This record gives sequence, C-alpha cells and structure tokens, in this order.
Amino acid sequence: MTPGNNGASTPEDDDPFGYLYADGQANGATPPSGGGGYGYPGSVNRVRAVGERQYGQQQPGYGQQQAAAPTAPYGQVPQQGTYGQPGQQQPGYGQPNAHYAAPETVPGGATTSRQSSGGGGRGRGPNTKGLLIGAIAVVAAVVIGIGIAMMGGDSSGDKDKGGDQAGSTPSTSASASAETSSPAAAGELPKSDAKALRLEGGTTTASDVKGAKAAGGVYVNGFNQVGAKAVWTVNGIEKAGAYRLDVAYGIPGVDANATLVVNGKPNTQPLNMKNFVGEAQAPKGNWEKGWQTTWAQVNLNKGTNVIEITCATGNQCEAYLDQVGLSKLK
Repeated sequence: MTPGNNGASTPEDDDPFGYLYADGQANGATPPSGGGGYGYPGSVNRVRAVGERQYGQQQPGYGQQQAAAPTAPYGQVPQQGTYGQPGQQQPGYGQPNAHYAAPETVPGGATTSRQSSGGGGRGRGPNTKGLLIGAIAVVAAVVIGIGIAMMGGDSSGDKDKGGDQAGSTPSTSASASAETSSPAAAGELPKSDAKALRLEGGTTTASDVKGAKAAGGVYVNGFNQVGAKAVWTVNGIEKAGAYRLDVAYGIPGVDANATLVVNGKPNTQPLNMKNFVGEAQAPKGNWEKGWQTTWAQVNLNKGTNVIEITCATGNQCEAYLDQVGLSKLK
C-alpha cells in the first residue's frame, strides 16, 4: 500500500456480511469457511430444547441439518442419546425406571418410609369418621345422664307425693263399710264410733244432746224398742280368747241394759248400762249429764267376729250409744 492508495477497498467494504448484499458479491465478497469467527453467522448459538444438547460432542456446522429426535409413544418421553443418535425409550407412567435407585438403597443414603395411600394414588385424609363416632358417643352419654337425673327426680317426687297422699287419704280399712272396724295400729285392738255400725230395727243417728265423744257429737238413738240393734263386724283379731267390750253410752239418769250377741250366740250376762255416777252427777231426766261408760266380757275367735248390741224382750233400752271398742282383760 502506497500513499494515496487505500488498498483494494475502503473500510466500509470490509463488512463481514458483505457477501449478503449484491454490491458485496460484485466486489468479490465470499462467505467465511468453517464455523466462522466472532460475528459470523456460523458462530451463532442455536436454541435447543432442554436436555437435547450434549456437551463435549461436535456440534453440526453451519448449514448442516441436525438429526430429528426420535419419537416415542404417547405418555413416554424419549431419552436423548448422543447428538444425532436415537434416544432410549423412557418407561411408561407407573412403570419402574431401571436407572433409578431409591435413596435408601444407596450406601449412606437416608432411610425413608412411605405411607400407603391405600387408594390408587390418593392419600387418605383425616379420620373424620372416628371423630364423628366419638362426638356422637359423648353426646349420647350426656343425654343419658340428663335423662337418668330427670327420672330420678321424678321418682323421688312421686315418692314424696305418695307419702303426702298416704297421710291425707283414708286407708281401705278406715273407709270400709260402717259396720266394720280394724286395729288402728299393730298390737292395738279396734275401736269405732257407734254411728259407724250397721244400724237396724229403727235405730238412727242424732246429735241434739251435747256431750257425746264420737266425732261431730253424733250418737245412735231410737234404741228403746225391741229388735233395735247396732251390729259391729270386727276384723283382725290375732288370737282367740276372752276380751273386754267397752261401750260409751248416755242415759237420762235412769238405769238401762241390753243384750250382747257374739258370733250369733247371746251372752248369758246382759250389757249393764246403769247410772254409775249417781243421781247427784246425772240427775234423772238430764241426758247431757248422763254420758258414762261400761264394759262386758266377750269371747272372740281369731280373725273376724260379729258383735251385736240389741234391745231384746225384757231389756230396759232407754239409752244412746256413743262408742265401742275392745281391750284386753286385766
């Protein structure tokens, strides 16, 4: 190169890509040989799929076609071999990989455990069924406890209520027919108001004369006639034998008597209803001052006995009958 001579071409003619243009080709520009240096098309790195490029192997030159990757069945991924060679077929889904080794099989590898899903790829969730059963059992226990407590309270209330009723409602023996009577308590002999006896022969009840001991001051009158009687059916005699029949009566200061019939058999001794207090305390004709008591011996059977106080022929029956009762002979 001499002064004034710039060479065969100008710097702009040194364009490495001049061969691509018509004027460059006219000036004799030719594409570089081989892979080309920096700035030439042969040096451009090509984009490849992940895992496709193999390092350390000869890459195809510019203008050379890369071998197509082998295809694999649907669901399988081909394994790439060396560049330009078909890859190995990967195992299908769910099939073991011959090249895979579990960490626990490698010396020094961590030992792991896998929990069986028990359901073809789906893990089992929390045991909600067991929790539900437990909750139901707790609720059932609470309900049963409340039910037992309520039943116990009701039963105790019924017992208390029953106790109150027992104290206010007459017993069967107390509400029996008027002619019957039974002991008020164990070991006691029966007693009765005369108005509760079976009245026959014209006898009735009255309360005009004051002083009778029977409830309400009610006594039996109309006894002063032959055939009049008061019949007492006695229950619960525990032992047969002789007993004392006590009779409360009223007279107008004049002596009276009556006949006793026990279990259909008349007594030989009459029931004596005299003026035992004397005329000073029970003046003649004064009924209110004439209330007194008498007794007679009677022989009773075990169990039930029928005692009749009757006005028979020959008796002086001017009297009122107030109460009757049995007691032991002294």
